[in-house]
Amino acid sequence: MTTYNTKGVCAKEISFELQGDIVKNVKFNGGCPGNLQAISVLLEGMAAKEVVKKLKGITCGQKTTSCTDQLAKALNEQLEKL
Repeated sequence: MTTYNTKGVCAKEISFELQGDIVKNVKFNGGCPGNLQAISVLLEGMAAKEVVKKLKGITCGQKTTSCTDQLAKALNEQLEKL
């Protein structure tokens, strides 16, 4: 399980697992519970590279990032370590 401390968003941290390149057990601590729970379900079993491709650069309101953009950054960091 990897835990990523977010920056600039409502969710304080994101935890997830990678099984090879497959995303598992995404959990957001804080943020918009319904939306983030739905995103977690939708991402389950997806290839991490595909998740990064889809979510990278998404912003939230006036912020320069979003909870999903932060997840993309966290996944990208983990992929670089593989």
